[in-house]
Amino acid sequence: MLFAAGALSAQTAEKVLDKAAAVVGAKKGAQASFAMSGKRYGNQSGTIAIKGKKFCASTAQATIWYDGTTQWTYVKKNDEVSVAHPSASNQQVQNPYNFIFLYKKGFNSSISNKTADNYEVHLTATDKSRKIQEMYISVNRKTYVPTRIRFRQGTDWTTIKISNFKTATLSDATFRFNQKDYPSAEVIDLR
Repeated sequence: MLFAAGALSAQTAEKVLDKAAAVVGAKKGAQASFAMSGKRYGNQSGTIAIKGKKFCASTAQATIWYDGTTQWTYVKKNDEVSVAHPSASNQQVQNPYNFIFLYKKGFNSSISNKTADNYEVHLTATDKSRKIQEMYISVNRKTYVPTRIRFRQGTDWTTIKISNFKTATLSDATFRFNQKDYPSAEVIDLR
């Protein structure tokens, strides 16, 4: 009986994340504001645009573009852009919406708490070598928009609060660095 209850809980958690992934993964794209806090990354806020596995995140300190293969990271204080092909584990951390691809493989899921406004889905990694070992995702019960993501790397927790989520029509150019917009930036190719 306990096994059946656990399976039902995991199935429910996956259904909630399936619906959240459908909202976040809108074919034409989506945008949101975020505020991130934690020991590892400090306190930052900014905006993110996403379209499938592509994203562009911008804070006062940096902007990251990822077109699905190549990532450009512009650090404002250095006026430098590093270009890389990030590993899947690096992508887990850099794109807060990456959970929409993660939860189907390599994580156990359950609903650990249900509030009046949100579902709270708990993910735990099945592989101890993953950068993210544990994650809590709060999902609005009516809209299925994620409102908060909290994840653990090692012993450090990071919390990302999401606001102003909306679907948008985004061109693929949104997810690529354009040298013309940063003519004085030094480009460091790490590929």
